[in-house]
Amino acid sequence: MELENVEKLASEEIDSCEDLDSLNETRVKYLGKKGLIQGFMSKMKDLSNEERPKFGALVNKIKQAIDEKIRDAQEKLEQKRINKKLESEAIDVTLPGYKFNIGVIHPLMQTIEEIEDLFIGMGYEIAEGPEVEEDLYNFELLNLPKDHPARDMQDTFYINPNVLLRTHTSPVQARTMLAKKGKPIKVICPGKVYRRDDDDATHSHQFMQVEGLVLGKDISLSDLKGTLLEVAKKVFGNERDIRLRPSFFPFTEPSVEVDVSCFKCNGKGCPICKNSGWIEVLGAGMVNNNVLKMNGYNPDEIQGFAFGIGVERFTMLKYGIEDIRNFYMNDTKFLNQFKGVK
Repeated sequence: MELENVEKLASEEIDSCEDLDSLNETRVKYLGKKGLIQGFMSKMKDLSNEERPKFGALVNKIKQAIDEKIRDAQEKLEQKRINKKLESEAIDVTLPGYKFNIGVIHPLMQTIEEIEDLFIGMGYEIAEGPEVEEDLYNFELLNLPKDHPARDMQDTFYINPNVLLRTHTSPVQARTMLAKKGKPIKVICPGKVYRRDDDDATHSHQFMQVEGLVLGKDISLSDLKGTLLEVAKKVFGNERDIRLRPSFFPFTEPSVEVDVSCFKCNGKGCPICKNSGWIEVLGAGMVNNNVLKMNGYNPDEIQGFAFGIGVERFTMLKYGIEDIRNFYMNDTKFLNQFKGVK
């Protein structure tokens, strides 16, 4: 190939390049270490001393022209690539926007938050603890020593003889008492608990609780009743009343079952309250002296009460839900009913 034709041929090839890859191949062909221009430069050794300067100047001139031509082409191809990318990513602002489905707070969490708001306003703290618990905190420090018959009331998931899935949130109360070392306490303990139970419309192997504990001087059963009355009014309406019936729990003495006046019939009798006018909602009582002693409190100086709220039961009663399994099926049709509900 004659030197005079190189620039023209290179210009034509550069103009025909449609992308950066083909342009780079053309650059290597003409300006690479083994390219045509370098080939002409290697011929200078065969020229005379008079011819070399003129020939070298001409080769450099052609080299610079090709290099400039390639750079111009590269800028145009880069811009072309950018324009194509922008075009593919263009947004038509006149199109209707995407519809985003707004989630809803789960009804169980709504109930927990409602209860937490009430108790925080009454000066309580919120305490939490592990779901995988030691037998010591779940049973023994709550007046349930090994082989105690009352343990049969709570069929337990054991991991090993001393580690289990907690059957209630009461171990959080035990941990709190040990940490407070005899000082007054006002806490609620919300959380998930586990029991070996067959799942059906009213039972589940896992469920939610909010337990409460108050310890101090001159705490009485009337304080417990006044507290639980506030809970009943907050959750079920201001017209509600409560009654306490004797019961048994190993960690409280005396122990009571708490009923709330039926919010459907206002105590007149209906299918929801089984025509009694009352609905059983939770268990409670005065903290057993043995529990106080084991957790570092002097029962002659400090008294207190404890209660346990079943969150699923409260929520089912409040909204008329008949099957506890609805809470865990992730059915959006069911969950969407609770948008904006408080």
